[in-house]
Parts: sequence; C-alpha cells; structure tokens
Amino acid sequence: MGTPTRSRGARRAEILDAAARLFAERGFHGVSIEDLGAAVGVSGPAIYRHFSGKEALLAEMLLDVSSRLHAGAADLVTVAATPLEALEALVGAHIAFSLGEPHLITVHDRELGNVPEPQRRQIRRLQRLYVEEWVTVLTEVRPGVPAPRLRAATHAVFGLLNSTPHSAGELSGEDAAALLYTLAHTVLVSVR
Repeated sequence: MGTPTRSRGARRAEILDAAARLFAERGFHGVSIEDLGAAVGVSGPAIYRHFSGKEALLAEMLLDVSSRLHAGAADLVTVAATPLEALEALVGAHIAFSLGEPHLITVHDRELGNVPEPQRRQIRRLQRLYVEEWVTVLTEVRPGVPAPRLRAATHAVFGLLNSTPHSAGELSGEDAAALLYTLAHTVLVSVR
C-alpha cells in the first residue's frame, strides 16, 4: 500500500507554515524557492503548483493571519455575554496567537513591505477592522474615554503581546500567558 497523497489544501497549509518559519528565521530574501520545497519534501519548482511565487506566498500568509484574527475577534465579541467578557476573550485569543505563532508576528513585522501593494492594502484594512473590534468593546468597558485613546491603548497592548518572539522565551507558555494577560488586561481596563 502506497503513502497517502496530501490534499492540495493540506500541502498549501504545510508550505505556508514552513515558509513562515523560514522567513522568520532567515528573512524573506534569505529563503529560496528550493529552500521552501526542501522544507516540505518536494522540489523547489513544485512550489509553483501552489503559489505563483514567493511574493504570492507571503501575501497569502499575511492575508490569512489578518483574516483569522479579525474573524476570530468578531466571533468572540458576538458570543460574549458582557463587554468585559468580550475584552477578556479578545486578550486571551491574542495571547494564544502570540505564543502559538510567533513566527508570523516576526514575518509581518519584517516583511510586509515585500507584499504586493494590492494585498498589502487588504492586510492593512483587515488589521484596522481587528483594532476596531477591540475599540468597540473598550468603548463599552470604558465609557467616556475618547476612541483615539482607546485605539492608542489597543495598539500599545498589541505591541506588548506581539513582543513574544523576543520576550517570552525564558518563561513557560503558561507563565508567559498569565503575565501577558495580567499586563494587557490591567492596561485596558484602566485606560482614561
């Protein structure tokens, strides 16, 4: 009996994951198509069956993570019973992302400029929508605080949470999550 073939979607996901790790480690320009193929056990040119090139792969990677964050936030806010519960869920979900996929944070920080302009605009739009999910919740948690202050606080908290590729290595995942949660929650519920 032969080895089962991976579905096209599974192979694409495998390539995206390997690319995120390689781009985070070596930088976008430090990774060749051959490196990407080797990372998933195929020839470099086989990557072109799934993506038109490295820029397309990078664009899809960053569009995917931005879409997942925005959709996940919208879902959390929808099911939360109270604004504070929604905020707690948002903080917890972003911490899980930050600790679970730090390579994507690194790639976004370093490589967004290598994404073609149309996709870069889409990524930025999704990110703005993600921020506004938080600001909408914070408006209810901290009524009377101007939206620009809430938006600035949200960006500051993202900076804290997205520092995990540089800051979380010495703590266990559980300790890092608890610390990040305490810091983020404290900032957001006390902003004036």
